[in-house]
Amino acid sequence: MKALWEALGWRDTATTSNNGALKTEPTVLSGGCPVMKRDTNKETTLNKNNMMMLEEKQQPSPGQTSPLPTTRRKSTIPKGEFSPPHQQQGADVWEYPSQQMFYNAMKRKGHDPKEEDMSVIVGMHNAVNERSWMNLMEWEKALHPESAESVRLIKFEGDATKISPKARIQSFFGYKLPFDRHDWIVDRNGEPVHYVLDYYSAGPDKAFGVHIDVRPAVDTIENVIDRVKMSALKLKRKYNPQDQDQKSEPNHS
Repeated sequence: MKALWEALGWRDTATTSNNGALKTEPTVLSGGCPVMKRDTNKETTLNKNNMMMLEEKQQPSPGQTSPLPTTRRKSTIPKGEFSPPHQQQGADVWEYPSQQMFYNAMKRKGHDPKEEDMSVIVGMHNAVNERSWMNLMEWEKALHPESAESVRLIKFEGDATKISPKARIQSFFGYKLPFDRHDWIVDRNGEPVHYVLDYYSAGPDKAFGVHIDVRPAVDTIENVIDRVKMSALKLKRKYNPQDQDQKSEPNHS
């Protein structure tokens, strides 16, 4: 599963420029998901229809035996105003890479992808990211319902070698370390909020054999308070399930 997950992903590291604007610096990570690394020595072309930087991302790799689809699927993850070169400018949601783009990224990272596997790999990648966003939004809807509908993903990166404190502590008690970690920054009412996502190999009862642990990073007082609130809320739901059901049911009186 780890080897497969290392083939899954499309991450750019976003930074802030001197004038405060968000910019993107694509990098290849030492572990985890492969990403597109721009080669400044290659000719860059611009697609006038969607303003996406094409370069050679959609072109077959050397030695590729059959063409792969270049169509891209839109996610359900809302995007902020900033758009990296590989995203459609002005789009409201993030767009996933095509099978060809994913294949090329895997080749650059040193994997040996098979054309016939790309449909499944890209589908799994997209589904895991959708589940990640769904889990993140459970926090927002539970603790900040007034702004949940306007939350957008503005920055994200992955680093499998960066072990979170929670994962490290759990490993002392015999639990396995996650095979990947992501850091997502969302915009909540104009304020950036940092989430940590740890990905673990799981049993067959989990979608694609992946368990996703999503929670706010403990880097602000507000996030620490949210962690405490969510823990209390989960305990309440566990020991008072009827109270949860009553709140979820419409009032017919």
